[in-house]
Amino acid sequence: MKRIALVLVALAYTSSALAQSRPSTPSMTCNQARGIVFSRGAIVLGTGTYTYDRYVRDRTFCEFNETIEPGFVPTRDTPQCPVGYLCRDTDYFFDD
Repeated sequence: MKRIALVLVALAYTSSALAQSRPSTPSMTCNQARGIVFSRGAIVLGTGTYTYDRYVRDRTFCEFNETIEPGFVPTRDTPQCPVGYLCRDTDYFFDD
């Protein structure tokens, strides 16, 4: 019986972690969106109803074969708020 209870607790914990929503930039100010990226280092931000991306504070949050480019998001007070960077693949040899 204890084993079943532990399994149920583990499943509840896992499903709640999967159901967490990502921060939505259209409901934030530019400073709030920028602050969350810089405080966490890397975070997935929702930028619209069905759109999102991963924004980083600096290149240390990217893979070794990636570079950074400026990342802009829509916020409550700014249509294109510079929140940090996006990691982009630099391995152009294998791109189609």
